[in-house]
Amino acid sequence: MAIPPYKAPSRSAYDIVIVGGAVIGSSTAYWLSQALGNRASILVVERDSSYEFSSTALSTSAIRQQYSNPINVKISQFGIEIIRGFQERMAPFYTNEPAPDLGFKEHGYLYCCSPEGVEAARERVELQRSLGAHTVFLEPGPLRERFPWLNVDDLGGGSWGAREEGWFDSMGLLNGFRRAARASGVEYIDNAVTGLDVVDGRVVSARLATGETVACGTLVNAAGPRAQQVAAMAGLSIPVAPYKRYSFVFASANPIPGRMPNVIDLSGTFVRPEGELFLTGNTPQGDGPADYDDFEMHFEEFDDYIWPALWHRIPAFDALKVQTSWTGHYEYNMLDHNGIVGFHPEVKNFMFANGFSGHGLQQSPAVGRAVSELIVHGAFQTLDLSPFSYERIPRNEPFLEEAVI
Repeated sequence: MAIPPYKAPSRSAYDIVIVGGAVIGSSTAYWLSQALGNRASILVVERDSSYEFSSTALSTSAIRQQYSNPINVKISQFGIEIIRGFQERMAPFYTNEPAPDLGFKEHGYLYCCSPEGVEAARERVELQRSLGAHTVFLEPGPLRERFPWLNVDDLGGGSWGAREEGWFDSMGLLNGFRRAARASGVEYIDNAVTGLDVVDGRVVSARLATGETVACGTLVNAAGPRAQQVAAMAGLSIPVAPYKRYSFVFASANPIPGRMPNVIDLSGTFVRPEGELFLTGNTPQGDGPADYDDFEMHFEEFDDYIWPALWHRIPAFDALKVQTSWTGHYEYNMLDHNGIVGFHPEVKNFMFANGFSGHGLQQSPAVGRAVSELIVHGAFQTLDLSPFSYERIPRNEPFLEEAVI
């Protein structure tokens, strides 16, 4: 893995040090910079500013409101608000060029539902609609009428988000947050945190790969799949590890007519259009935690698992050709697949922003804002993300979310 040359920080002490400058770290830096202005010094330490292997860059860049827990629905609704207004929000920070348009493709999600899962799916749809989402439940007949290319023979129906779900430009979101934070006084350096010094229940300093030690008032762990690595430096532990996800872009000999949503099959395989091509992936079969630097591709995943699922669900996909593929890492929370957000109760200035299990990109606007609120105000001011608090981890009390993929 090629790493850009490391740089030393400009100061020896900062009010806030953020470990990780991808979308969670940069969203946090953005919201902090807007709340604090020049009243605080903020350092973001990013080990690879090319973001070549970051989960943000390798994400499939989608957002949905189809969750079973109200707080996850609300998090996504705020994410949609930010995505829609991102160009206008970022305009003050782009004086010589247009601010990024995130290219939101509002095609929706379609969750296929087994006959046994109909009741639970209907309950989720009812919950989502009560919160303002536009999800509808379609029985097999109406599902076939709306999507005639879909095999519904073994389905009990499907939940479809016709509005305010889809996919967008992940790097546009990251680069916008990063640029706005830097323009507002946040310092970014290419470097790596190699150790933390804890005294009397507080992180007092971070040691860097270039040999410097920087004092800090608050330490934010936004290290993505390396979250446990950073937590361990403070003598802490969270059940977060990198899990590999394989993505494939393919061409089909047969086009799919109409406005195709992101289809989530019963098997866990998803597929959506990408221009004239299609993007697909799944939950890999039998893959446990990966090494931090393991991005080896398993091409057989497509032929052995993904293509059979695609062909069964969409019979027009009988002649496919893979055009490109890549491996990314989920920062997988093995307890409950949900994020960990908040201060540690004993190392009191150590802030977690970890474990989003593939949802980090879509949840980053709300998470960054929430972390900023905790640091600045000592409490959530907008969305209450207390169900994501660290305290559930040692108690082994999962925060349950049924709609995880």
